[in-house]
Amino acid sequence: MYQFLRPLLFKLDPERAHALTLHALRLAGNFPLSNWLLTQIYKAPSRPVTVFGLTFKNPIGIAAGYDKDGLAIRGLAALGFGHVEIGTVTPLPQAGNPKPRVFRLIEDEAVINRMGFPSRGSEFAQRQLNPNLREGIIERVYGMRLRRVPLVHRPWSTILGVNIGKNKNTSNEQAVFDYLELLQNFAPYADYLTINVSSPNTVGLRDLQGRAALEALLTQLHEQRKLEEEKLKRRIPLLVKLAPDLTESELDDALDAILRTQMDGVIVTNTTLAREGLRSNHQIENGGLSGRPLKVRSEAVLRQAVAKINGQIPVVSVGGIMNPEDAKRRLDMGAALIQIYTGLIYHGPGLVRAIVRSL
Repeated sequence: MYQFLRPLLFKLDPERAHALTLHALRLAGNFPLSNWLLTQIYKAPSRPVTVFGLTFKNPIGIAAGYDKDGLAIRGLAALGFGHVEIGTVTPLPQAGNPKPRVFRLIEDEAVINRMGFPSRGSEFAQRQLNPNLREGIIERVYGMRLRRVPLVHRPWSTILGVNIGKNKNTSNEQAVFDYLELLQNFAPYADYLTINVSSPNTVGLRDLQGRAALEALLTQLHEQRKLEEEKLKRRIPLLVKLAPDLTESELDDALDAILRTQMDGVIVTNTTLAREGLRSNHQIENGGLSGRPLKVRSEAVLRQAVAKINGQIPVVSVGGIMNPEDAKRRLDMGAALIQIYTGLIYHGPGLVRAIVRSL
């Protein structure tokens, strides 16, 4: 079916096509019959893995960026994903960068985006995750943040991660307050949280990957995490997502900071600013490159991260995974989980089932 739909979707502006498919998944996931049909069509074998103390029904997840505001979690879960990572969520709503800001590189099976964390904000995302908040159990007095209500019912059948990032107008010196607020807001709802310090589309964000800055940020988040765990009486895994453009020494420094601050995992990699080897005319566009051209660099970073970490914490691999062979190779290289996104654009939702069947 996707081979029929793809030419139609590719006639649309990439961001419009994405919004259309996300809306369709939201609708399909929210109605019992269509949700059941999706589940049956894309049902994959069970390949359970335990990572960060969580049991995933399979090691394949949807990367952050696809569902930024938590609109279609149930629909994505019905496609067979073992986990869904929403976001990047920012504390306040922000529009992101001016359009056009997404470009397909069809000859390269790649995408360039310079979205810049468009987000409807923390409050909106919380309402998607907790039905109680949609019913008006909200307390706002003189600008105070939402009163958090424990999630009673999880209307999706997958592990949920929330990817968090600072607002564009928040300076790096003040960024910790954005991340602390988001940690508090989403700890009751998420199975794990990912600290995004690696998007190339927010000016200065990647500076937070430097050893001193990263260690200072993660130390405070770890302390806040312990307080949240006391309230919720459960573990809240914290992961850190890194860029593929770090030098070997910069990557080692970032991994040292992650280990020293007792983080639970690392995700490698985000999109790249590199443009080597592209055939498409869109290579001149600014933004982060994803898809097949990222494969070699993402594997190199994975190899270094696995060797450096040496089993102390799990590594999640993302970037350039376009087929079952790519996925199996990442797992064989030592990744505990993998995530896909651009591969779905070019090969459709059946990719999830194909990967799981190949394992």
